Amino acid sequence: MEDVTTHRLIDTGIRRGPERAYLVAVEADEQEGMWGAEDSLQELEALATTAGAAVLGRMIQHLPQPDAQTYLGKGKAQELVALDQQLQLDVIIFDDELTPTQQRSLDKMLNARVIDRTALILDVFAQRAYSHEGRLQVELAQAEYRLPRLAGSGTYTRQAGGSLGGGGVGGAIGVRGPGETRLELDRRRIRSRISALRKEIEEARSQRALQRKQRVAQGLPMVAVVGYTNAGKSTLFNALTEAGVLAEDKLFATLDPVTRRLLLPNNQEALLSDTVGFIQKLPTQLIAAFRATLEEVIEADLLLEVVDISHENAFEQSETVHDILEELGAAAKPRVTALNKIDLLTDPDVLDPSLYSHAVPISAAEGKGLEELCAEVASVLADTMEQLMVLLPFSRGDLVELFHRRGLIAYEEHEDEGTRLMGRLPRSLAGYYSPYIQPFA
Repeated sequence: MEDVTTHRLIDTGIRRGPERAYLVAVEADEQEGMWGAEDSLQELEALATTAGAAVLGRMIQHLPQPDAQTYLGKGKAQELVALDQQLQLDVIIFDDELTPTQQRSLDKMLNARVIDRTALILDVFAQRAYSHEGRLQVELAQAEYRLPRLAGSGTYTRQAGGSLGGGGVGGAIGVRGPGETRLELDRRRIRSRISALRKEIEEARSQRALQRKQRVAQGLPMVAVVGYTNAGKSTLFNALTEAGVLAEDKLFATLDPVTRRLLLPNNQEALLSDTVGFIQKLPTQLIAAFRATLEEVIEADLLLEVVDISHENAFEQSETVHDILEELGAAAKPRVTALNKIDLLTDPDVLDPSLYSHAVPISAAEGKGLEELCAEVASVLADTMEQLMVLLPFSRGDLVELFHRRGLIAYEEHEDEGTRLMGRLPRSLAGYYSPYIQPFA
């Protein structure tokens, strides 16, 4: 296949406004996953726009695999150099994570700043992190990304605390000695900062774990809203809970998790937690840094996946969500799928709920299908609860009241010995009733 290069010339006079960006991808012969390079670049452009850039064009190179030195190969890289000069680019964004070697080679060849998809996602996250914990997590991911990319170029030839040319005893009085290079200093400072950030995040994680433990003690099932970024998670969350969470038509509009109570049609209460959106090629540093936040997903009783069914890559996006859930160890959890944005479908007949788990078509923006969705959540949650028959003495009215508030009662009768109840309870509460469990007839 031939390579594809597209760009549009614009006024190259005095530059104002957003940074001029150009997108570059390699489509390998054995491309992993279902995403094509064109679809991936379309998403990369949305990321760049979210970050504040104006995308002038894109380039796709077909290779058996990305070139180890220049990512594109020597010839195509020279073409990119010419485009850089012609379009007076500010930044060139590569669709894959560049190796340190590729980064250094491209930095030397190009006048524009060179970044990759990972750096771009981290930049968007940095803009979107508002809470203290969110900012810590983004900073940790950025530090871990930058550490191996500190290069021993001319920037790092000067010695700190010693002479300029290496070892020896030359230099100013009081600072003689071998010293250490700026590269070594920067590495040491970043490692120190990484250690401090991990400690702070661990403290926040402990606090979050305590809050989660308190919620578990209440016996409220946890439902985590998951999905691809910009699928409409926050819009659905607001529609169900009136939480007022920021909801924009942008990638990663909100990063900080929010938890609210949700009353289901069977009068059962649940806790609904909005979580960070997923995206293909999500940086491993980011998954690691946000693991404390994503524990809301790991600990959930049920996952409510939101799919933008109007998107041309809806199924691929859902598969990406599944892959990340597998990485987190949460893919096997019970799941209900909200097929969102049905109001944007030009042909409703293309909708195939059978492709998804417990799928319910909805429009979060217009409030369509929400009752059906909540009913499906209640039904699937009920299957995760423990079925019990108990005979509670009249002195344990507190347990009768708890069963009514947190459980699903199928049968209730007052007998001489006490109150007989049959129904379902969250597993976290079953232990309270163990002394009073009765065999099923």
